[in-house]
Amino acid sequence: MRLETQRLILRKPKLSDWKDIVEACSSLKVSSKTQMPHPYHKKDAISWIKKSLKGWGKENYPFGIELKSEKKYIGCIDIHHINKISKKAITGSWMNPKYQRRGYITEAKIAANNFAFDKLGLRKLKSEVYTDNLASNKTQKGVGYKLEGVMRKESVSPATKKVHDSNLYGLLKEDWKKVLPKVKKRLEDKIKRLNEK
Repeated sequence: MRLETQRLILRKPKLSDWKDIVEACSSLKVSSKTQMPHPYHKKDAISWIKKSLKGWGKENYPFGIELKSEKKYIGCIDIHHINKISKKAITGSWMNPKYQRRGYITEAKIAANNFAFDKLGLRKLKSEVYTDNLASNKTQKGVGYKLEGVMRKESVSPATKKVHDSNLYGLLKEDWKKVLPKVKKRLEDKIKRLNEK
């Protein structure tokens, strides 16, 4: 199972990805905004990969994001806690800081959301983001997620031990279909600007 976009391949993680995962997740910029430990070691990456492979296709699809041009694992976009009765799931993502601000997460979200709604037959996706994670909050809104509430003192970052409020976002299938053309156009424009530099 893999999804392909203009610049990316979304696929199952492989044990050989551990170095790229450690490189990305060793950054406090990543681990402090997620439920990852810090420092992040090879054993953490191997454990996560094995867990991801074991649950793949059941209630979870933790897609590794591979950059085609470098054949490098640069992040992850996850569809998890899939509920086939209520047709809902939770999404989450992280990206190696070296590859942030280039539209890769938006590009991956387009592919993952289409997969969730069109192939898995889901009707709603949810996402939880620390309120102080400005970039992720902006991304959620930019791809059509609606703020549904704030969960006070909801999470503790394993990396920093800091208690975070979390924004809860939701995206309905019908809203995704309406916003998708605009999201694609903004991404195309961004890629064009990046290529002109």
